[in-house]
Amino acid sequence: MANSQGLQLVVTEVRAETPLIRSLVLARPHGAPLPSWQPGAHIDIQLPGGGERSYSLINLKSDPDAGTRPAAYRLGVRLEDPSTGGSRFMHGLKRGDTVQITPPSNNFPLEPDHRPVVLVAGGIGVTPIVSMAGALSAEQRPFRFYYAGRKRQELAFLTEINALCADKLTIHADDEVGGFFDIKALMGSLKGGERLYCCGPLPMIETAIAAAKELGWEQERLRFELFAAAAPRADDASFEVVLKSTGESFQIPSDKSILDVLIEAGKDPLYDCKRGDCGICQVTVLEGVPDHRDYILSDAEKAEGKMMQICVSRSKTPRLVIDL
Repeated sequence: MANSQGLQLVVTEVRAETPLIRSLVLARPHGAPLPSWQPGAHIDIQLPGGGERSYSLINLKSDPDAGTRPAAYRLGVRLEDPSTGGSRFMHGLKRGDTVQITPPSNNFPLEPDHRPVVLVAGGIGVTPIVSMAGALSAEQRPFRFYYAGRKRQELAFLTEINALCADKLTIHADDEVGGFFDIKALMGSLKGGERLYCCGPLPMIETAIAAAKELGWEQERLRFELFAAAAPRADDASFEVVLKSTGESFQIPSDKSILDVLIEAGKDPLYDCKRGDCGICQVTVLEGVPDHRDYILSDAEKAEGKMMQICVSRSKTPRLVIDL
């Protein structure tokens, strides 16, 4: 599972950042320091009805010690429509409420090199990206920050980000320029080997991945994180999964993932993001042909069909046997 060691925290502050985005500050009941974290890290919030949702930790200051044993965690949450329960629960929290969380983990780290960095955030994807901007500013590393959204008034934390980044920040509001942010054009303009970190909606991420391949970028040059899980497809069918270790068989319905079915059955598979972009739930495929929907494996690895991410990927054959 993602992390079994939980912490109970109290909501100490709630603030509306935009009509759909609110920030929440969480702390221990008696103010003791919290576990440290690095830019790109997230915590999982346990939902009352079961399950959890991941939210990136936010730092809006140029402070090298912002994530070191902090007194509180700050989150930004967008109310989704329709909501699967996570954002609705988070938007219903008020000061004094308690939440159960897992300590920070990080699948989207800022690499410790000195090359120039380009940061791209789309909408609520700003939450991990702004923490990277804070760290880069504190370390006096060169960077540029592109923040895109439909309307300027929908861009959360804009005042703080302007103060933090100054002339390093470029704002793109779709309604002001008459179109979506062109991440492909940006990537094509980067000639100095800059590493690009991107968090945003699925179309932005998929465009960036395709552009990186077209431009011949080395695999680690583009780093990204999704902020939403992939939705089931209309043509998804059920299939059988067999665990090699026990011989147990599970039927995977069209509207659930392999991971979800195994968790419901009381199994304890490793996982974290549930979006196909962290690689923690990866398993070996012994029989059958996986239907890859992750953003981790290379094209060659997908074609080989020997590994899969059980949080999002499905099966092209009626039966899969996995090494679990």
